[in-house]
Amino acid sequence: MNDETSSSLRGRLAAARRVVVKVGTSSLTTPGGSLDQRQLDVLAGEIAAARAEGRELLLVSSGAVAAGRSRLGLAERPRDLPGQQAAAAVGQGLLMHAYEQAFDRRGFTVAQVLLTRDDVARRERYLNARNTLFQLLRWGCIPIINENDTVAVEELRFGDNDTLSALVATLVGADLLVILTDVEGLYSADPRRCQDATLLSEVTNITPDLVAAAGGPGDANRGRGGMRTKLEAARIATSCGTPVVLAASRPGTLPAILRGEQVGTVFAPRQLQPARKRWVVGHDRPRGRIVVDAGAERALLEEGKSLLAAGVVAVEGSFPRGALVQVVDGTGRELARGLTNYSAAELAAIKGVHTADIERILGRRDFDEVIHRDNLVISW
Repeated sequence: MNDETSSSLRGRLAAARRVVVKVGTSSLTTPGGSLDQRQLDVLAGEIAAARAEGRELLLVSSGAVAAGRSRLGLAERPRDLPGQQAAAAVGQGLLMHAYEQAFDRRGFTVAQVLLTRDDVARRERYLNARNTLFQLLRWGCIPIINENDTVAVEELRFGDNDTLSALVATLVGADLLVILTDVEGLYSADPRRCQDATLLSEVTNITPDLVAAAGGPGDANRGRGGMRTKLEAARIATSCGTPVVLAASRPGTLPAILRGEQVGTVFAPRQLQPARKRWVVGHDRPRGRIVVDAGAERALLEEGKSLLAAGVVAVEGSFPRGALVQVVDGTGRELARGLTNYSAAELAAIKGVHTADIERILGRRDFDEVIHRDNLVISW
């Protein structure tokens, strides 16, 4: 990215009106694992100041499990799902009470919003959540969003609040997603293992090599995420047209980002996607993979076409019609994600065949396309 492009991108951040801020557990807790009221108050003050400037702020906050763990006197974060859910049930009220007090002192009302993956997987619930958040913003509230850990079963969990923050950003069409964490940004290699690792100021393409170099999770006792989950969040948000900044959670960071200063790592957005495609990206975990040939790859990436059966080489996983799947090349590199018109079993039967032959093989041809362009989002 040249200096002119970088300056333009940072200027776009300064102009952002609707901003999603995600803060992780490690940024809200003491080394001992209890809720750090001072850090929380500083964050609330900076968000309130940005709100007073006329921006719309949505906060995705971790910390409920940690707050509950501390109140319960548990030596470490529960490893099992029931233990995490029980700790979250205790801690969520404590976390919201702390936020309510911090924002009330600054004249702002907060609203608790708890989501599960099912709330974005089903189109009707996705739209309902979107409308609720928009109404809260119109009323001048600051939505504080967390995963509904208390009730979500494993298959309905986001897995981490990094992913949740990206999905919230796509849900509301945010102008910017800020992920505040315990590192300065993204490095060229894992700085815990490589002394020569350098901080990357801008990233234009989240490649598989970049993900591989990101390293593993952080402190399991203080949270679930790691650099890889943050890169996945950045991939989701930028693929829908929202720029992302990954930066250290310390006093002054958020205001500096919103002034367009060179702080942390900024991930450049791709072309702004229509609302339906934003839903496609975030509506579910991929249920399987479709491997395509070079011709299909060109058609998808360069010609803007739909995926046809003739370009399918192999099918991995078991999934029904309508499922979200990854489209990958022969090396396993993800090219796109989309909603398939055919099940895995049906695709296995029609892979590599011309569209006209589908009816002969399956006894019907409900769709010409395996994945229609309107239901497909390019990943890189």
